[in-house]
Amino acid sequence: MITESDARSVAAQLGRVPRGLRAVAHRCPCGLPDVVETAPRLPDGSPFPTLYYLTCPRAAAALSGLEAAGMMRAMTARLAADGALRAAHERAHRGYVARRDAAAADAGVEPLPPGTQSAGGMPDRVKCLHALAAHELAVPGANMLGREALEAAGQWWSRGPCVAERKAPRTHEEKA
Repeated sequence: MITESDARSVAAQLGRVPRGLRAVAHRCPCGLPDVVETAPRLPDGSPFPTLYYLTCPRAAAALSGLEAAGMMRAMTARLAADGALRAAHERAHRGYVARRDAAAADAGVEPLPPGTQSAGGMPDRVKCLHALAAHELAVPGANMLGREALEAAGQWWSRGPCVAERKAPRTHEEKA
């Protein structure tokens, strides 16, 4: 479960009301959530395959810079050439899907269909460092490429909290 305070912090980080929050999956050293676990299906039943969602804007900015610098292309090339890395990426994918399916069972909803993408391009490529890093933060040791991205991102938290806790943005219904 997620506390109201954590939900407000995540809303402030995202600049919008978050969807499908289940729990805080990891906390930044500053104490705020930086990764949340989301429901595999949104309240309307639509699939939401991203189980671990990076919420800290400083972490997201650091990883975006790495993406812009070509880290995803380099990692994808390494996957093609390195069988051990490819096997580790496949294990990360399988673990992610198993955790997402367990979250669906826990929530009493249908799991996503077999073959639904896991996160960040797994298992074949790297298409989102944010997703791989969120997975590694939520499940330490689960995602080798996520760990590499986090190490390259540096200490995004070193300037203190990314947001001050404040009231969550209002929904469309509350604005009316």
